[in-house]
Order: sequence, then structure tokens, then C-alpha cells
Amino acid sequence: MDTSALPEVSATLLDEARAHSAHRAARTLCGGSGHTLRQTAIALLAESTLSDHENPGEATLQVLQGRVRLSWSEDAVDLDAGEHVVIPQQRHGLLALTDAVVLLTAAITGQE
Repeated sequence: MDTSALPEVSATLLDEARAHSAHRAARTLCGGSGHTLRQTAIALLAESTLSDHENPGEATLQVLQGRVRLSWSEDAVDLDAGEHVVIPQQRHGLLALTDAVVLLTAAITGQE
């Protein structure tokens, strides 16, 4: 059984984000191609974004470190470390209000 120490993953990803021109880094912790469930840790430096994108299926977002803003349509919610939200089933984006790490859990529909 594989285990992940989320504080260590967070620290490593933030270091990678600091070294990357896009100011972000990610690592799939569970799932991937051919799987329905996928968990991905994503680090974003302050003011970095994940541009608006479609929701590929049911998904949740848990903030592991920092503060982020999840936005969709004409609405948004700010989340702090330790908070969890179900991502709306519509186009959405993510903005890091501070250096942040989130855990995205998604059940990707249409996988074969």
C-alpha cells in the first residue's frame, strides 16, 4: 500500500512551483489514466491561477495549505487551509490568494 505524507508533498510541490515559470506544480496521488477516481495535489503561488475550465465529473477541493478562491459563473468562495468544498458542476477557476496547496478529488466520467 502506498502512503503519502501530505505536508511533505505540499512542501515539495511549493518548491517546484517556485522554480517553474507557471508558478504551479501538481502530482497525481491516486488514479490516473483508466481510473475513475483521481486525486491530485496542486501547488499554486500567490496570485497564480488555474484558468476557467469545464468540470469533467464530480469533484471536491480540500485546501491543505494557504488560501484560495474558487469561482464559477457569477459566484466565488474563499477557502482556507482545512476547508473542503464540492466543486459546482459547471465551468470554474481557481486563484491562489496566498501560496497554497489543494487536494483535488475527482470522479472522471466517461473513462473506459
